[in-house]
Amino acid sequence: MAAYTFSNGDQRTAIRAGLNGNAALIDTNTANVLALTPASVITVNQSNVATTLGGVIDSTKVYFIDGIIDLGATQITVPPTGMTIKGHSFDISGLTSSEDNYTMFVSESIAIGSGNLLGADYFIQVDGAGSKVYELYDATGFHAFEFARINYNDCTSLGDLYDYRQGLEEGSGRFGGSPSLTLHGLWRGGYRITTSIVRSLAGTMTAPLFKDGTAFQMNSRFLTDINCDLPTLAPFCDFSTSAFPNPSTIQLKGCIFSRDGAFNANDANITPNLSPSDLPCDWDNNIGIGNTFVGGRLDCTTEVLTTITTAGTAVDLDGTFTSSDLQHFDSPANGRLRHTGINPKEFVINFDLVIAGTQNAEVEVFLIKIDALAAVTVEFAQTRVINNLQGGRDVAYFTGQNTVKLNQNDLVFWQVANVNGTGDVTLEQSSSWAVRER
Repeated sequence: MAAYTFSNGDQRTAIRAGLNGNAALIDTNTANVLALTPASVITVNQSNVATTLGGVIDSTKVYFIDGIIDLGATQITVPPTGMTIKGHSFDISGLTSSEDNYTMFVSESIAIGSGNLLGADYFIQVDGAGSKVYELYDATGFHAFEFARINYNDCTSLGDLYDYRQGLEEGSGRFGGSPSLTLHGLWRGGYRITTSIVRSLAGTMTAPLFKDGTAFQMNSRFLTDINCDLPTLAPFCDFSTSAFPNPSTIQLKGCIFSRDGAFNANDANITPNLSPSDLPCDWDNNIGIGNTFVGGRLDCTTEVLTTITTAGTAVDLDGTFTSSDLQHFDSPANGRLRHTGINPKEFVINFDLVIAGTQNAEVEVFLIKIDALAAVTVEFAQTRVINNLQGGRDVAYFTGQNTVKLNQNDLVFWQVANVNGTGDVTLEQSSSWAVRER
């Protein structure tokens, strides 16, 4: 049982029947359902905005946006202990300002900084010249910037966030204006923007939606499944690979990117500093942008004799190998492929090797793995007899596929043995093998 104060000043005892700090009760005298305002909620309207949002923020309260409120030049100072804002919905509740050179959410100072900024169910419109929504500095580097169902309408800029631990947007929208958000400093966690949409941005916008700021580094992932239509010159992000020190942490998953309503997966200006093959990138199931296909291929482009000195003893299969389509793989030495990423770990090896040698010789090939600790294992072997073909070409064909698990820095290559003799062998030109994620 708890006491609540009604908007009409009547005070009664009732049973809570609600969620998220909102309650409703049945007045037993009138049988009407009445909305309650708990003591943990501060209702913000146009008449009190200067003393509520414009005053000293109480981090123990939820600031509830009742209607569309014009802040004018009033700024919201987010304290080190943080702030929570909620509204009815992004159609009914909103914070606006048309002031020039204005910032809506600020820290008291860089040294003092701000805590968590959490919000849901309202819109923001900051459309003055030189204005922006945020300029916030994390007080400790361990706070969150998290919103659900927030729309940014015709904003000149979303502004700047410094050294926050993590960011989350769920169900957010960016409509009109140039809503670029710049991330600065060290983000120990990640940033996720999901179930979000971008439409009708200003045709003059050239800044990216997400911008790589001063000393920006994200130690976890940036993940999005955004539905985004960009104007003629604006990128989605200008992140650099150096800002993401861990593999597979720029994750574009099920995104739709268009520019002026048209799809072009070869549009290099959507992510001007990134390619889907870059080690920090993990992109799949996207439309209008490339996807990441982890793996690589080696082709024998020059034949080189493999010398056999002892029957039954395996040696490296020689040849000049040319690599192609290396994604999260490299070729640190001739004929070898190394997994440089961390995900996935399960792969398929496809191979088509043609080996020339002495007629009727029994030849065996071995797929060798050397792990990051230098442990050597035989992952697969196949034996064939050199065919006695017409003319001077006597060869055996090794084809097929096999699975292999490769952790970061594990490498694979082929060896060959003449099981019953010492006749030399040659891997023929155009033989090839490839590693692909399973």
